[in-house]
Amino acid sequence: QVQLVESGGGLVQSGGSLRLSCAASGFTFGNYAMSWYRQATGKERELVASISSFGVSTIHSDSVKGRFTISRDNAKNTVYLQMNSLKPEDPAVYYCRARRAGLGLAYWGQGTQVTVSS
Repeated sequence: QVQLVESGGGLVQSGGSLRLSCAASGFTFGNYAMSWYRQATGKERELVASISSFGVSTIHSDSVKGRFTISRDNAKNTVYLQMNSLKPEDPAVYYCRARRAGLGLAYWGQGTQVTVSS
């Protein structure tokens, strides 16, 4: 059974930091590119960051570049999102996604809420 379980969300003051984790099971984690998405209330889900299957390449959206960092530990089947300098526009439900390019396979976690107080 495929599972992606996010954790690490919560309430933080503006300018603070959080580290999100997404623990994967039920599939060969090292074969999948991993991404973090977020969806704020009333807005569409947007890509925050992605990392290739072996962690060689990453991309970050312009809105988080320089503040957030995606990483992964294939030995632990876990992907992380280090979020620094959090801003009032960052609150959202953050989701992780696993994708196997070429096979049309994608899995989503249930999301973790991030709230930023000013």
